Amino acid sequence: MRILYLDLDALNPRHLSCYGYHLNTSPTIDAIAAEGLRCSQVYTCDAPCLPSRTAFYQGRFGIQTGVVGHGGTAADPKLQGRLRGFRSHQEEASYPRQMQKAGLHTAMISPFGQRHAAHQFYAGFNEIHNTGQGGMEPVEVVQPVVDGWLDRNAADDNWYLHVNYWDIHTPYRTPDDYGNPFAGEPVAEFFTDEVIDRHVQRYGPHSAQDLGMYSDNNVEKFPRLPLRITDRASLKQWMDGYDVAVRYVDDQIAKIVGKLKAAGVYDDTAIIISADHGENQGELGIYGEHGTADEGTCHIPMVIKWPGGAVGEVDDQFHYNLDWAPTCMDLLQAEQPVPDLWDGESYATTVRSGSGAGREELIISQCCHVCQRSVRFGKWMYIRTYCDGFHPFGPEMLYDLEADPFEQNNIADQHPDVVRDGAYRLTNWHDQQMQKMAIHCSDSVDPLWTVMREGGPNHAIFEPGRSPLPKYLDRLEATGRSAGAQELRLKYPDLA
Repeated sequence: MRILYLDLDALNPRHLSCYGYHLNTSPTIDAIAAEGLRCSQVYTCDAPCLPSRTAFYQGRFGIQTGVVGHGGTAADPKLQGRLRGFRSHQEEASYPRQMQKAGLHTAMISPFGQRHAAHQFYAGFNEIHNTGQGGMEPVEVVQPVVDGWLDRNAADDNWYLHVNYWDIHTPYRTPDDYGNPFAGEPVAEFFTDEVIDRHVQRYGPHSAQDLGMYSDNNVEKFPRLPLRITDRASLKQWMDGYDVAVRYVDDQIAKIVGKLKAAGVYDDTAIIISADHGENQGELGIYGEHGTADEGTCHIPMVIKWPGGAVGEVDDQFHYNLDWAPTCMDLLQAEQPVPDLWDGESYATTVRSGSGAGREELIISQCCHVCQRSVRFGKWMYIRTYCDGFHPFGPEMLYDLEADPFEQNNIADQHPDVVRDGAYRLTNWHDQQMQKMAIHCSDSVDPLWTVMREGGPNHAIFEPGRSPLPKYLDRLEATGRSAGAQELRLKYPDLA
């Protein structure tokens, strides 16, 4: 069996043409989706990249592994404790290790383990190619490594290859000579003048006027992008930067498809196309960031071409990213049982036939930019905020994703019954996780509260002397957002 997993960092499925986007951003991905299964409701359980990839390869929620942050204690896995043997469960219970046991040679082309000092990302891999630039490497650096690996190994049997492309992640840096295939095309219909004006006045990291998180975008280094989004023209420039990057990466996937076909193994190779997280492109009024537990950040693509599996089908059921690990082991018909520690549920039946059951609800978490946990159920996204990361978020938010997919209108006050339902679902999940933690972990500590105790999320520190807030307040005043500055001063007088 040959399995190719394409990890397209920060890819919002809303910007893929096979997911309904109005631009032709992804002809190669579209063609692969037409030959397999397109899953429309897959979410990362923990965002952004370090928590997500840890959950994916460890098969466990961040609340269990301890990895929910980008810094501090909660950026490292919990110690296994006194029951750790010669090898830890980070190694022996990892998804790649299970593939090794099933007879696959596991290989990775990615700098991610070094980028975040994350050994758990490497656990279970026979072969690791670190492209060496910590996530800033363009396809010009990655593609020769991919091409070389396929030239040497594509025709062999029983391999798993993880390929990591970064160009879709901010800052968008497609070479100038690639051009712009979307010049003259309109942005999505959602972006009316009224929406743009409202977003321009919004405050918070990576809002329209803060494309550098708390500052302007670096237009000298990244000329495809505007300094700020202030009008329709600058919004168009920003969106083109992202969409062109998607198309540029899609071109690289076309090269991979060509390599597999030339080796005569394309039809017999499983191809999975997904992402570690999405990217807010107007959702919640945020641009170019993956810093919330919401639709924009946590909804990810999942395209599965499995030999002998469903062809041209769409799966609308709810799944986590970590559900793929037990699904893959089922599809491989592996003899060894999946580890008891895993939190995933297999949807192999759906991959084989195109229909099957999913989850009733999904709990998604973010503790790197804000501290939030959310519940995705029915048409609803219920968001519980513990630390707002200097965004204008209330403690509870509710969005009807059918009527409001960009999450513009918090209707929590209008639907107290749905809010109570969401809060119950979240509490019930949390109780179950704490009970499991008491059995399997060396402590019974929810790492979200570790993040809060250590001063807040890594990208929005809430400690005097370390916080970005004082300088950011000056910026808000200088960019015509005095009302937002005053709101933050009243909310956080000890930091202002």
